[in-house]
Amino acid sequence: MVNKKQFSIVLFAPDIPGNTGSVGRTCVALGLRLILIKPYGFELSEKAVRRAGLDYWKYVDITEYESFDEFLKGEKTTRDKLLFFENNVDQDFYDAPYSEECYLIFGSETKGLPKNYYTDYKDRMFEMPMFSEHIRSLNLSNAATAVTYECLRCLNKA
Repeated sequence: MVNKKQFSIVLFAPDIPGNTGSVGRTCVALGLRLILIKPYGFELSEKAVRRAGLDYWKYVDITEYESFDEFLKGEKTTRDKLLFFENNVDQDFYDAPYSEECYLIFGSETKGLPKNYYTDYKDRMFEMPMFSEHIRSLNLSNAATAVTYECLRCLNKA
């Protein structure tokens, strides 16, 4: 299996440090870059990370941006490379157009993505199936890991 590691995981305004840490662990395991877009619901300092027991954090290839606009400018990407993953959208994550340079974008655990993104990026929104009416959403780190491995699987088939 070839690791086509050009794609990145993006967390938009993450709230829970443990989820961000788990996503960081996945990034280290697969040699991916983690992009964090502020604001965070926690402190992202070496002391805070060490307190959470994330001894691998020093190996995370991390890029931080102050806003989504700054992310777009800094990454110099195109719309077709942006893939958003949220609940209650029309497209299934199995059908996402994964590519080597795509950005897998996940919203905040408590707020999701800004409401205007559902309109502005409607064609770029994908969801993971959930069949129980008792579940509102999946854990962010679990969802990000599942989507990441689906992206990797698709790239390795190409």
